[in-house]
Amino acid sequence: MSDRRTAILEAAATVIARHGVRGLRVEELAVEAGVSKALIYYYSEDRTGLLRRTLAFVNNRAERYTAEQSAADPDAVTDPEAVTDPGALADPGTTTGAAPTTGAAPLRRLEQALLLELQDLPHVRENSTAWGELRASAVFDPELRGELALASVIWVREVADRLGEVRPTAPESALAASAERLTALLEGLSARWLSGILPLTDARTRMREAIGVEVAHLAGGVTYLPAGDMPTSPNKLD
Repeated sequence: MSDRRTAILEAAATVIARHGVRGLRVEELAVEAGVSKALIYYYSEDRTGLLRRTLAFVNNRAERYTAEQSAADPDAVTDPEAVTDPGALADPGTTTGAAPTTGAAPLRRLEQALLLELQDLPHVRENSTAWGELRASAVFDPELRGELALASVIWVREVADRLGEVRPTAPESALAASAERLTALLEGLSARWLSGILPLTDARTRMREAIGVEVAHLAGGVTYLPAGDMPTSPNKLD
């Protein structure tokens, strides 16, 4: 990717994070990127094309900073409370803190990969805000959905692979379902944190708790009701 195109996409992510998709104006984008409006039109055939490319750029940037931090210290965690209670890795029926059936390092790597998206750092806030805005726009712009779906599939697959390192004997379908739940929760927690509804420390705690639940579920320690068995009205709880 050329330097100018990268500058345009970086600027687009910044402007979207600042004003939202509806606030994206070519004039401000050109100033932010330090290029002419004509060059923006040259690289992007239309507004939807620009949004699709920005979505791909935001997703790739998130993958890059996650991979870079993981490579720098693969066993590091982002805060001293980030490691789930080792009992979450124990066999069902054992007491909390019993010897886990797998090593703790894969769990640390899983938590790190997810908690990296809940950091009060400028580039994380910008990336998460822009991603949320573009995801919301896909509700009204079908042309964005293909790019969004592809990025989501890749992300879920990566989380499922990390879960598989923690629970190597878990079925692929169960790993994928757990990854879907965790990534969906992370997006929701991130949106609540960024909008001021939920403090960052609470969002990180909820994420760690959810990871513990999913790891226990993959070991058979937590049972989810099949969709057909879910109550549809308060009376069914009686």
